[in-house]
Amino acid sequence: MPQVPLSARLTGQDIVVAPGVYDALGAVLAERAGFSAVYLSGASIAYCRFGRPDIGLVGMSEVADTLSAIRERVGVPIIVDADTGFGNALNVARTVTLFERLGANAIQLEDQTLPKRCGHLAGKTLVSTGEMVGKIKAALDARANDETLIVARTDAIAVEGLQAALSRGQAYVDAGADVLFVEAPRSSGDMEEIVKRFQARVPLMANMVEGGQTPMKTAQDLQSVGYSLVIFPGGLVRAFARMASDYFTSLRQHGSNTPFSERMLDFQGLNDLLGTPEMLAKGSSYDAGNFEGRDD
Repeated sequence: MPQVPLSARLTGQDIVVAPGVYDALGAVLAERAGFSAVYLSGASIAYCRFGRPDIGLVGMSEVADTLSAIRERVGVPIIVDADTGFGNALNVARTVTLFERLGANAIQLEDQTLPKRCGHLAGKTLVSTGEMVGKIKAALDARANDETLIVARTDAIAVEGLQAALSRGQAYVDAGADVLFVEAPRSSGDMEEIVKRFQARVPLMANMVEGGQTPMKTAQDLQSVGYSLVIFPGGLVRAFARMASDYFTSLRQHGSNTPFSERMLDFQGLNDLLGTPEMLAKGSSYDAGNFEGRDD
């Protein structure tokens, strides 16, 4: 059955919930859990691949490699965090071309300067509105398919205040952005004002960060306010970090995984999840013995 385009889902009645992932295994687990989209988080790549914070250390090729591995394993739409586009408007165009070819369904660009940092950290700085509009135009020109959505993110609330963020958002929507993401609103009132200003014009994206600047809300809460898409970009990393810390503590204490076994997959369980029996069977179908003695 053909996938429903992400654009159609974002204009439907139900909010799209996209958990953050940073590798193919996480994407497989999210898809099997029933999520209709995933969010490839640049922050989570930094956390898990490098053990570093989200302060602009991840490059375009590293995101591209991760995206390629994820697309090989899942069929759900992938929303890709492309940070600033990794440079100027020409870099944005190259990023969009590459990410779209590798299977991105939506590409998020933000108006921070280089090096960027997490939207919920202090000390962010912004490019001019005009520069960001140029990047959005470059992204739109570079995509090969109109169903590849360009998500415009502004970090202006933390730097210039809510009204400036609304003005920037207006410029980005006017430039043709398919989805608007006003990052890190500080209150429910801020979120309602964002929705009031833009809901009739463009799908709106919300970001839920445990311990971040924005009040935590459920997907249903956000849907009732008027958001079309919500991401939980770092939730999996935070859950994994807590679980892994508990695992190492247990192993160090007991010298065995037995006390932790109820919280683990065993060898067979993991191979079943990964599809190992099916892959081995498929490989066997190509064994040389199946073709020896054939004249064709």
